[in-house]
Amino acid sequence: MTAATQELGALGERQAEQWLVRSGWRILSRRFRSGHRDIDLVAERDTDGSRTIAFIEVKTRTSNSFGGPIAAVHWRKQREISRAARDWMSKFRRPGENYRFDVIAVTHGTGVRPEIIHLENAFLVR
Repeated sequence: MTAATQELGALGERQAEQWLVRSGWRILSRRFRSGHRDIDLVAERDTDGSRTIAFIEVKTRTSNSFGGPIAAVHWRKQREISRAARDWMSKFRRPGENYRFDVIAVTHGTGVRPEIIHLENAFLVR
């Protein structure tokens, strides 16, 4: 991975985090690591009297070529995220929480602002 790619990914994660906070989410963890696995963001929000914890993979691209950012979260990546999420839950789980896996796609095209798409319940545990 090139330095430019890493920089773009870090920018996308910051933008996704800012978008989540503006949308009422509270960030619990950034870049949670479990061995060689990681989860970009873990966030929580109270909705309809229950607490939802989202394990969020952020994918940042400069275009939608090659399937776009969401297509990059393939089955192997989903498996890695779900394994890291199990480790997170074993350390931090509290009663009454609902868990899900989300993907946030950040696309930096030619416009001034990036396009941010939040795909809730993007995949099931593998």
